[in-house]
Amino acid sequence: MDWPVPHDIAVDERVRQAGLRPTRQRVALANLLFAKGDRHLSAEELHEEAVNAGVPVSLATVYNALHQFTKAGLLRILAVEGSKTYFDTNTSDHHHFYIEGENKIFDISSGPVRVVNLPEPPEDMEIANVDIIVRLRPKQKA
Repeated sequence: MDWPVPHDIAVDERVRQAGLRPTRQRVALANLLFAKGDRHLSAEELHEEAVNAGVPVSLATVYNALHQFTKAGLLRILAVEGSKTYFDTNTSDHHHFYIEGENKIFDISSGPVRVVNLPEPPEDMEIANVDIIVRLRPKQKA
């Protein structure tokens, strides 16, 4: 295997600390994911970035790695449309804007969003998180 993989000890260690074996493909994908700060990517977008970076990886492997990273707590899944899923590198509690028709998602940064009157969860359950996605579209001209 002689494809380029940037060696980043921090990413190797981050993958290892999450309980995952730092394989070359996982480390290469983690480098692509986390090197540019907080971002929102679909599996297809990450696959395209990997191919463009010379990382020989299948789309199925990208999906598997993203789900492993999510299960390990490195990513957060955002289900936007029926089959459209984004992976968020910022795992803190925060909410999002989504621009319909452009498939763009970004963080709401203008302060906390208040959610009131949440239903009581079923017995023996607790609310883990509340995800709010505010959908945007261009204003209709009158």
